[in-house]
Amino acid sequence: MNVLRKDQDWWRGAVIYQIYPRSFQDSNGDGVGDLLGVVRRLPYVASLGVDAIWISPFFTSPMRDFGYDVSDYCDVDPMFGSLADFDQVIAAAHALGLKVMIDLVLSHTSDQHPWFKESRSSRENDKADWYVWSDPRPDGTPPNNWLSIFGGPAWHWDTRREQYYLHNFLIQQPDLNFHCAAVQQELLAVAKFWLERGVDGFRLDTINFYMHDEQLRDNPPLPVAERNDQTAPKVNPYNHQRHIYDKNHPKNIEFLRKLRTLMNGYNAAAVGEVGDSQRGLEILGEYTSGEDRMQMSYAFELLSGHSPLSAQFISDTFAHLDRVAPQGWACWAYSNHDVVRHVSRWGLTPAGARAYATLLMCLKGSVCLYQGEELGLPEGEIAYEDLQDPYGKEFWPEFKGRDGCRTPMVWEKDAAYAGFSTARPWLPVPSVHHYSAADTAEHDPAALLHHYRRVIAFRKQHNALRVGSMKQVEVQGEVIRFLRETADETILCIFNLSDHPVDTVVPAGDWITIAGEIGSTRPLPDHTLHLGPWQPSILLLNPGGRHG
Repeated sequence: MNVLRKDQDWWRGAVIYQIYPRSFQDSNGDGVGDLLGVVRRLPYVASLGVDAIWISPFFTSPMRDFGYDVSDYCDVDPMFGSLADFDQVIAAAHALGLKVMIDLVLSHTSDQHPWFKESRSSRENDKADWYVWSDPRPDGTPPNNWLSIFGGPAWHWDTRREQYYLHNFLIQQPDLNFHCAAVQQELLAVAKFWLERGVDGFRLDTINFYMHDEQLRDNPPLPVAERNDQTAPKVNPYNHQRHIYDKNHPKNIEFLRKLRTLMNGYNAAAVGEVGDSQRGLEILGEYTSGEDRMQMSYAFELLSGHSPLSAQFISDTFAHLDRVAPQGWACWAYSNHDVVRHVSRWGLTPAGARAYATLLMCLKGSVCLYQGEELGLPEGEIAYEDLQDPYGKEFWPEFKGRDGCRTPMVWEKDAAYAGFSTARPWLPVPSVHHYSAADTAEHDPAALLHHYRRVIAFRKQHNALRVGSMKQVEVQGEVIRFLRETADETILCIFNLSDHPVDTVVPAGDWITIAGEIGSTRPLPDHTLHLGPWQPSILLLNPGGRHG
C-alpha cells in the first residue's frame, strides 16, 4: 500500500525519534494521545532532521502494561484510532521523508488474547503448547526459581489446566512458547502484515526473552558484587539471579534469521531491545553480527546511571563493545519510556545537556531520541494517587515507576494541558514543563531544541559520523577523544565532559576546525586546546593531510 523505496542500509547511523503515542498528542479530547495526533505533529518531528520514528505499541490491548500486553497484533486499539488512521501515519511520514518503525511485542501477549484463552482452556486444544506451561513440583510450588521482572515469581497457577504458566512480566502477560513452530510462523505473519502496510522496520521489545530453557532449570544466584540496576531497579530481587535459563537461549538466533529473511524483501530494519544487566553487549553482538540477523540492538549502557556519563565509562563501554561484539551494531539512547529522563537522572545543566547531545551524534552506532528530550524536559514528579504504572505501584516509594518519563508532550506554553489535550490527560502535565513547551523553544534562539536540530544536521553531513569506524579512544581526566573515520574522511572528536575548563593537546596534523555552529572550538597554532566547561572541539583532517 504505502511501501517506501529505500536503501537496504538506511538504518546504519540513522537517528530515530521515539513516539510514546499515549502522551504525544490527543486529537479527540479524551485525554489520551492517538495516531491522528501523531499525524498532526509529524511536521515538527521532521523539522528535527531525524531519519525515522519509532512508535510504541498501539495494538488492541487491555492496557494492563499500557500496550505491551497485546490482545490483537493486527489491529489498532480504539483508544489510539483505527487501521485507517495508521495508514495516515504511514502516508504522512513517508511524504515528509520519515521512515516508520513500530514496536513489536513478540515475547508475550495479553492474557485476553484469543490464543491464550484457547491455550488455557485445556491441555489438548490446538494451541495447548503455544504458551509455556508446566506441572507443579510435587509440593505444589512452581517448577523453578525464575522471577518476574515486575516482581514475584515468574509463574502463575491456572485452575483450568492445573498447571503454571510463565510470565516474565505481569501475570496478565503470559509468555509465548517459541519452541513451538506454529507460534513462530504466526508471529512472522504478524510482521508481514505490518510490512505490507508500509512499515519500514521494527523495534523488537525484549528480544532476548523470546526463548526459555526447555528443561526449566533453576537460574543460579548472582554474587552481590556483580549486581547492578541497569535493567531492573536496585530494590528488585530479579537482580539476585544470573539469568541464563529464563532468557538468552542460543536457539533464539534461528528465529531472528527467519525474521531477517522476511524483512529483507522490504529493505526493512529492526532494532532489538536486549535486556540483560551482565551480558547485554555480548548478546548485542550475537544478535547483530553478520547479514542474517537483526541490523541493530538497543543498548542499555547509556540509559542507566545516576550521574553524568564519565569519559572513562564511555571509553570502557566502547572497549567492551569492541571486545565482545566487534561486528555488531549498537543503537544508543539516553532516555526512553522506561527510564528516568537523563536531564534529571544525571542532574544536567543546559550546557551539559547540549554537550551530551553533541556527543551522542558523534558516537559510532545508530541513535534513538525520546520525545521531549530535545526540549530538555526533566522527569515529571507524579504523586502516588496519580500513578498509573503497575511497576511503580509494586516497588513504591524506592522505585517510583515509569510514569515520570511518560507525562504528556508539551506543545504550547499557555494552553490548557500545554496543548496536548483539551481534556484532563491520563497523566498530569507537570507545571514546570509548560516553560519548556515547543512553541516557546521555537522562538528562543538559545533553546536546546535548536541545538538538537544543528547536531542532527551536522551528523548527517558527515559520513564518518554516521557509518565510519571509531578508534583511538583516549581519556584524560574528564576529556574523551576519538577518531571517526571512513576511507575519505577523518574526524577527531574531543569533548570536555565537566563543568570546569580543561587544557589539552591536539595531535599534530593538518586539522580544520568544524562544527562551530554547535560550539566546537579551535586549537592554538602550538596544538594546545583550551576547552570551556562542556565544550567540544571537532576537527576534520584536511584531505591529503596527515595526523600524528
